[in-house]
Amino acid sequence: MKSSDDSGAGTMSIGVLAERFGLATHVLRHWESMGLLHPGRDTGGRRRYGADDLTRVATILMLKEAGLGLDAIRNLSGTVDRDTRHAILRAEAEELRSRIAAARASLELIERGLGCAYKDVTQCPNYQRLITERVGSHVPARGGEPPASRDDRADPARAGRAAHGCDRRRPGVR
Repeated sequence: MKSSDDSGAGTMSIGVLAERFGLATHVLRHWESMGLLHPGRDTGGRRRYGADDLTRVATILMLKEAGLGLDAIRNLSGTVDRDTRHAILRAEAEELRSRIAAARASLELIERGLGCAYKDVTQCPNYQRLITERVGSHVPARGGEPPASRDDRADPARAGRAAHGCDRRRPGVR
């Protein structure tokens, strides 16, 4: 048994604390270098972590899981001012809303791809439209059916397929 595992009244070594949370010890050292942790030291200079440090690590992990970065966590932990805390959290909430919107757009793109009836997705008019928008100029069609006309949009079945990313009729669908 290593002498540094749990010696000291109610304290634990960096290895024991790291293992308790499934972290590498270098993570705890990094958090210390950022000012997030302030472990005590034993007479040999080794880090010793107590109950407050245990709570602190759990809090850091919870905030990281919520999407906050270490700088934001440090800023939050460094203030007792409610207005400052709210300003930090408002900025983080807005950033999270942006990430959620980007994830939703990604999911929509994937679902459109799943709903496309074209064997070659590059032939799909919706795919071609998205590429044109991304490129910012006209991308000539490479074949396949032309984009839906206004009359086609009046067909509810065709409109439903278009909403799912493809306006080509599936084989056997009329």
